[in-house]
Amino acid sequence: MNMFTDIRALVLDCLAAMVADGALPDGLATDAVTVEPPRDAGHGDMATNAAMVLAKSAGQPPRAIADALAARLQADPRIDAATVAGPGFLNMRLATGQWQQVVRVALTDPDYGRSTLGQGKRVNVEYVSANPTGPLHIGHTRGAVFGDALASLLDYAGWDVTREYYINDGGAQVDVLARSAFERYREACGLTPEIAEGLYPGDYLVPVGEAMKEKWGDSLLDKDESVWLADIREFATEKMMDQIRADLASLGVTMDVFYSEKSLYGTGRIEAAIASLDEKGLIYRGTLEPPKGKMPEDWEPREQVLFRSTAHGDDLDRPVAKSDGSWTYFAPDIAYHYDKVTRGFDALIDVFGADHGGYVKRMKAAVSALSDGRVPLDIKLTQMVKLWKNGEPFKMSKRAGNFVLLSDVVEQVGPDVTRFHMLTRKNDAPLDFDFDKVTEQSKENPVFYVQYAYARVNSVLRKAAEAGVDVSDATLGAANLEELTHEAELKLAKTIAEWPRLVEIAAKGHEPHRIAFYLYDLASDFHALWNRGNDDTSLRFLQESDPATTQAKIALIRAAAVVISHGLGILGVTPVEEMR
Repeated sequence: MNMFTDIRALVLDCLAAMVADGALPDGLATDAVTVEPPRDAGHGDMATNAAMVLAKSAGQPPRAIADALAARLQADPRIDAATVAGPGFLNMRLATGQWQQVVRVALTDPDYGRSTLGQGKRVNVEYVSANPTGPLHIGHTRGAVFGDALASLLDYAGWDVTREYYINDGGAQVDVLARSAFERYREACGLTPEIAEGLYPGDYLVPVGEAMKEKWGDSLLDKDESVWLADIREFATEKMMDQIRADLASLGVTMDVFYSEKSLYGTGRIEAAIASLDEKGLIYRGTLEPPKGKMPEDWEPREQVLFRSTAHGDDLDRPVAKSDGSWTYFAPDIAYHYDKVTRGFDALIDVFGADHGGYVKRMKAAVSALSDGRVPLDIKLTQMVKLWKNGEPFKMSKRAGNFVLLSDVVEQVGPDVTRFHMLTRKNDAPLDFDFDKVTEQSKENPVFYVQYAYARVNSVLRKAAEAGVDVSDATLGAANLEELTHEAELKLAKTIAEWPRLVEIAAKGHEPHRIAFYLYDLASDFHALWNRGNDDTSLRFLQESDPATTQAKIALIRAAAVVISHGLGILGVTPVEEMR
């Protein structure tokens, strides 16, 4: 049940009747007709722009269309009032029974809020994709939470979702990892490690060195790098991926696919992707324009193999092969996304750190070219996270070498607080993560405020059960809800009614932070109702002398708790049954 969809259908039915009666011309396009909450809640429950968007094609003043439409809408029992505002906006106030019905549906329909928006469509969400050269840090944490919540949101909205991690194990950085790990191997064998400039200094490689000693003993100590580099690279990469998987698991993140960049080399996959672009006339040999701004001293014009990415919206064409014939870093990324396209996804989403902003247009151009424009690619950038504790910036981790680990954050506050707080800002806005504030018990802490609402509902359910009131969802769903008439009760019911619409808006925009914002609003309405009951005994959930009214009131707050549970599930946060 989506009340906004239902009322929009009513508006369209009324417009069709006006066409049938000759009040409107036939053939009007109604795709742009919307039903949304009005900007000012005092104007009503819902508003439609129907008269405004149809006026030109209908050849009538919008006010005239709105007046006629209002008369028809008011004839429907679901509409208490329909009034025209301004030049032709139409505000509607719904019958109280509609909000009471929402409570019943939220309790009895396990799929309340779920959408068929993505039904029959497959989407690939790639996120984290950190280099396997160290454990995950705070920047990866935000991308991991955002990507995972987005994947869950799309699943909730009907998409067939694949969660994917691209292992960057094909570049020079894994050679650096191997050399860094070898120094820790030497250390495990009793020698002094030589952590030269450019190597990874973090202590996280100490266990890798110890594992290498256990596997090879001291047999590699006197061997040339050419003998051990390939084996150590593979061994160290796998060890780091084990750590990354463990870090992700501690945050509640599980990937469906781990895709190795290395698998693209020597297998013909890069060549096949470039050939596909070549067949479309998008690969040519040419010389790029010199860089804008200050000219590098060593720059010289060189003929390269270029991808005509400007044909698909990029600012300039991009090299896919260097003048010596070797692939650029862009070539395997093209091949990887070509593989995604050939796997049959209907949409692709990449979650990158903000430092990859310059990569967006070229990657979008590549996917557009590879799929002939059929497969959209949305690239979401996650901004930086600033950590604070005791009013001071949180110090770097010695074990990591130069950054704060994901495991440090989860150990401090737990996965639920970490996940929820990472979604209290839009992904492209900077985020402050204050360890003191995210654990304080106040309205200013959205994590606590939402969890507290859920726990409070459960405390009411326990007390009611102890008093002999049947509070099963089946019984509450069958309760007489006509008692729910107070403005504070209806406000909570109206917010519950917004859930299905909010899910679709968030899913369409790829914006899981909207779920967190909504849950805070829902919790606020619940807490406000709770507080009103302190002064007005008729609003208290437990009416000792009236079990029927008690069940109606508890049905309302239990419906709110059900929606909170669904929303927290999308965010990957476990509802708290009881606050300690």
